[in-house]
Amino acid sequence: MSLSSNPLFDSLALGSTVLRNRIVMAPMTRSRADDVGVPGALAPLYYGQRAAAGLIITEGTFPSPMGKGYVRTPGIHSEAQVEAWRQVAATVHAAGGTIFMQIMHAGRISDPSFLPGGATPVAPSAVRPEGQSYTDAGMQPHITPRALDLAEIPGLVEEYRRATENALRAGFDGVELHAASGYLPEQFLSSKTNRRDDAYGGDIGRRARFVLEVLEAMAGVAGAGRVGIKLSPEMNFNDIADDTPRETYIHLVEQLAGLDLAYLHVALFGTPVDYHGLLRPLFPGPYLAGGGLTQATATALLNEGKADAAVFGSLFIANPDLPERFRSGAALAEPDRSTFYTPGGRGYTDYPAHAA
Repeated sequence: MSLSSNPLFDSLALGSTVLRNRIVMAPMTRSRADDVGVPGALAPLYYGQRAAAGLIITEGTFPSPMGKGYVRTPGIHSEAQVEAWRQVAATVHAAGGTIFMQIMHAGRISDPSFLPGGATPVAPSAVRPEGQSYTDAGMQPHITPRALDLAEIPGLVEEYRRATENALRAGFDGVELHAASGYLPEQFLSSKTNRRDDAYGGDIGRRARFVLEVLEAMAGVAGAGRVGIKLSPEMNFNDIADDTPRETYIHLVEQLAGLDLAYLHVALFGTPVDYHGLLRPLFPGPYLAGGGLTQATATALLNEGKADAAVFGSLFIANPDLPERFRSGAALAEPDRSTFYTPGGRGYTDYPAHAA
């Protein structure tokens, strides 16, 4: 296939935003923020180096202090955070790029050491996840979260609305709801973690309610055409699981289909079901596919009509100029996984562009 006919290099409209190619940088935790969630001084350089992507989706960014899940992750609830993110957005835009902020509330996948006053993490139900949190004091086992009271849920929805407002004030082109990887929205969605018997639990219609209300709140600020959502069916990360995943995700995507969202982002990792083939026909808007893709597998997905754009993760860490390397056929650098979450510039901003 010639490069001129490769769909990865075609433009793509996401709502009112037009991407210059269909190569998307995945949201990836990098743990370079300070202790109060302000992005570090190198963040504008890191994102700016990768602005040749058709779309950059930032690392998961917590909407409130209770949403933090990991050391040195960034937030979007304080003025200092907004100002730091404004520099990121401006740098990407100056390089001709487009950038959405991923908003991520960790819910039960947190540790009291990350939360105000050593608070207990919150979740739909008091179900303790297996696994551990990495803290500055070493690995700590997850604890049993506190089940949210029904009266608290509107306040959580409002946190997402304010976070969206703050992201737009910082100059972002749009926002993505992180509803995957076992974090709060997926905790509501999944039967293993949602054992409520009120309006937010029970059958799939009620378990999906939180996700849909959050999207409505975010779209109320940004307009639906500037809001995307990420799903990852059967990824089972962070001890998440659902009794009937096919039925759950078919129902949810059928509800998403009428919202006129900017996009649906689905990341798959070794699932027994071809969810791209299952979900893509249900969603009328742009469909972004991710999960361990190569240039060849991504091109095949687009050519087969199973996706409109391809999302790449660790390849973008080690190859800041990934679209150009794809275009020229240059060799790809391998990322150093030992520096994925370490402080400083090593393994963050020191990967060079390919020498022409």
